[in-house]
Amino acid sequence: MAKTTKILIAGFGGQGILFSGKALAYTGLKSGMEVSWLPSYGPEMRGGTANCSVILSDTPIGSPIVDKPDVLIAMNLPSLEKYEYETEKDGFIIYDSSLISKTITREDVVVAGIPATKLASDNGLDGLANMIIMGKVIKETNVLTLDQVKTSLAQMVPAKKQELLAKNVKAIELGFNY
Repeated sequence: MAKTTKILIAGFGGQGILFSGKALAYTGLKSGMEVSWLPSYGPEMRGGTANCSVILSDTPIGSPIVDKPDVLIAMNLPSLEKYEYETEKDGFIIYDSSLISKTITREDVVVAGIPATKLASDNGLDGLANMIIMGKVIKETNVLTLDQVKTSLAQMVPAKKQELLAKNVKAIELGFNY
C-alpha cells in the first residue's frame, strides 16, 4: 500500500522553519522517496509568520499543498491554534512546550510536547530548537531514520559551516532521545 506523509511545520521567522522542512525533504529525496517542499512566509524579515509544507511519499505527488497535515510541528502558539484542528485524525501534533503552554484537548491525534527552546538553551544549542523538534518527529513518526537524517545533513551543510553540523546532529539526537 502506498505511504504518503504530509508534514506542516509552522512558527515565526528566525526559528529555522524552512531549514527543518528542507532537511526533511532532502533526506526523503536522498532516501529514494518522492518529495515536495513548499515554503511560505510573511513579508517580515524576522518574527513574521513562517511555515513549510513537506510531503514524503513512495508514489508521485500530485500537489505540494498540505491543508490537512498528518504531522503538525508547531513552534509557537498562533501556529498551534491555526492548524491544530486541521491535523488529520490519527495524526501527530508535536509542539515546543517551552513556548506553548496550551493544553491540546483533541483525543484523535497523538500529541507530544517537547521543551525544545529550553533544551536548546540548556545545552548550548541556541537557535536549534527546530532541530530538537525534528529529532522528536523522526522518532515518533518513523518516516525517516536518524541515520538517514544525519547522512543528508552532512551533505546539506556547506563546507564553510561544518562547525554547525555537529551542533545540528547533537540537537537532533537530543530530541530523538527525549
